[in-house]
Amino acid sequence: MPRHKPNSLKDGKKTNLKSSFNALIYIPRFFKEIWKVNKSLFLLSAFCRLIGALLPVIILWVGKLIIDEIILQISLNSPDYYTLWTYVAAEFGLIILSDLISRAISLTDGLLGDEYNIASSVTIIKKTNQINISLLEDSEFYDKLERARTQTTGRVGLMSNVLGQAQSAISIATLVAGLIYFEPYLIILLVLSIIPSFINEIRFSQQQYSLARSWTSERRELDYLRFIGANDKTAKEIKLFGLTDFVVDRFKNLSEEYYQLNKTLAIRRSSLGFLFNVLGSISYYGAYVFIIYRVLSGAITLGELTFLSGSFNRLMRNLQDFFSKFTRISESALYLKDYFDFIDISIVSKAKEDMPLPRKIKKGFEFKAVRFAYPNSDTEILKGISFTLRAGEKLAFVGQNGAGKTTLIKLLLRFYEPTSGEILLDGININRFNIAEYQEYFGVIFQDFFRYEFTVKENIAIGNINELDNQAKIEKAAELSLASEVVSELKQGYNQQLGKRFSSGQELSGGQWQKVALARAYMKSAEVMVLDEPTSALDARAESEVFGRFIGLTEDKTSIIISHRFSTVRQANRILVLEQGKVKEIGTHEELMRNQDLYSELFTLQAEGYQ
Repeated sequence: MPRHKPNSLKDGKKTNLKSSFNALIYIPRFFKEIWKVNKSLFLLSAFCRLIGALLPVIILWVGKLIIDEIILQISLNSPDYYTLWTYVAAEFGLIILSDLISRAISLTDGLLGDEYNIASSVTIIKKTNQINISLLEDSEFYDKLERARTQTTGRVGLMSNVLGQAQSAISIATLVAGLIYFEPYLIILLVLSIIPSFINEIRFSQQQYSLARSWTSERRELDYLRFIGANDKTAKEIKLFGLTDFVVDRFKNLSEEYYQLNKTLAIRRSSLGFLFNVLGSISYYGAYVFIIYRVLSGAITLGELTFLSGSFNRLMRNLQDFFSKFTRISESALYLKDYFDFIDISIVSKAKEDMPLPRKIKKGFEFKAVRFAYPNSDTEILKGISFTLRAGEKLAFVGQNGAGKTTLIKLLLRFYEPTSGEILLDGININRFNIAEYQEYFGVIFQDFFRYEFTVKENIAIGNINELDNQAKIEKAAELSLASEVVSELKQGYNQQLGKRFSSGQELSGGQWQKVALARAYMKSAEVMVLDEPTSALDARAESEVFGRFIGLTEDKTSIIISHRFSTVRQANRILVLEQGKVKEIGTHEELMRNQDLYSELFTLQAEGYQ
């Protein structure tokens, strides 16, 4: 977890007023995405907003006509109220229409927002799948992913704000036209009441973004502390080791620091905002006094007084709302920049051409002087590894923790690329193959396989999701991995929901989960099978049976096995022994036992433990 905690905005990536405005260039692209989501709904929303923008000034004008008509009828000896009631009915109809339009806008925005939410989330998931594992394991990149992922709601709000801004602009233009027609001097007071408040709001919005951005990794740590502090998977150790106070204190200290920074910013923003709002109120009442004076002097009618005071009041509120939304839009646009920065990450492939994969492996794989260090690390994990994995061979990797076994698998699967050296498949560098097609070549079960809280059927079918509806194949895979024994104990069989996250879910033991995960390997008719410690939670008898079946079923397939149990390892054709990132020895079980070296030593120690 990150240990550095920014003490001020200066510690983070600070944004300024210019960057806030520069981020607005992403809004047209943003609306192109929304347009693609649902054109009809977008046009309906735009039409409703256009009508909604014109209604306020029309309603005010009808109100003026009503007041003037009342004054006129009072002055007449034989009043005729037909025109007056016509105006009242018209105003009533406009009020009803205004409410209808408002609800239509809320409805269309909500539906359009939901559809865009789905579309953008799908885009992020697909983009994440295209990105190299090495990037996903980089903390700085993960912060960028986190900002893109968590701002979905903010992007939906941005859509409503921008559309509302367009509506406000039209409404403001019509109200301004009305003021200019009667009293153009009121515009000066209006500007004085709004501009200072606008500058204050946009200044603080970019500071708020700077704070949120600089604390991305710390907020991830807070989420992690919430997770481990209140989760069924960690509850046992939290209780057993008495970690509650440790987790609580760590959470409180970090969140309190963020709270204090946010509190300081919020107080300053509210204080200055209050002062500028007082200035706005003074300007408004100055305008109100001016309008009253004009009525008393006979320059304008009482109806025009109603129209002007209503227009000025509504215009001031509209402008305040307009500028307030503008600051929110500029702030949201900064987050929008994070989203598009993530989406625009270029996926660089070193392959100059996509070579066709061999339908059947003829020679096998060859590691030639492969060296590797993880990104941002000077420590080499692999130090000049060279060996061959022959076609159809079962090769086992053996070595103490940290020797580089799993790292070799990651390089073979092209999750990472060697720092130097190369890996060949039938004499061709694996980087020359299309990466998606190449990875499809493998059937892999890792030690840290993911426990999907889906049904048993779905968990098994993950190995070849296109066969989700092939019940016979799923049951066959479960039988081969011994997962059928697990299924027989479940009330709903293959339709049993696993995990406790959802209702009617059932949790499995570690060994049961491993059997389900192993079934995934049998769902895929892969050219190369890789088992990376997938049976560590099984008892010795179950593991022996699982591997016995695996060896028999992969007779003509190239396979890699990683296991700490030597009774399993000895079933492989050859065994590669790793020590501190180098090949210590390689050969059959019998050959390595005769060598009297590391393998022989480890095998003997383990055998003694069973005696």
